[in-house]
Amino acid sequence: MLHNDAFRALDRQECLGLLAKVPVGRVVYTRHALPAVLPINFALDTDDSVLLHTSPDSDLVRAVDGFVVAFEADEFDAATRSGWSVIVTGRGTVVTDPAEHERLMRAGPTSWMPLRDAVFVRIEAEMVTGRELIGTRAAL
Repeated sequence: MLHNDAFRALDRQECLGLLAKVPVGRVVYTRHALPAVLPINFALDTDDSVLLHTSPDSDLVRAVDGFVVAFEADEFDAATRSGWSVIVTGRGTVVTDPAEHERLMRAGPTSWMPLRDAVFVRIEAEMVTGRELIGTRAAL
């Protein structure tokens, strides 16, 4: 296996710090026995879980509630060939507790889509991994 100094593994705290800086990521789940990826805005909660705000009728809610899913976010600069990618893996659950739902209505993520009767989906941060691509300029 080739060693590549261009990549550096990120620890959990570095990963969470980077996630807190970007507004959009991708939730990865299973839909009709096939992998599905959905870009969505998000926020991190105080327990480091990923929070999504969506419609209760969405396919996403049915597909992730009670199942292990992944959430990925990244940031890259093509000019410097640098960036990072973070993946959170854990069980997805719909927030059903009324007090918790009310707290998230005040402090949680807001959907970029107009929603009526919205729900929050929590992805537990059971496994958090990431890597940084250390940039190099392309040779001319």
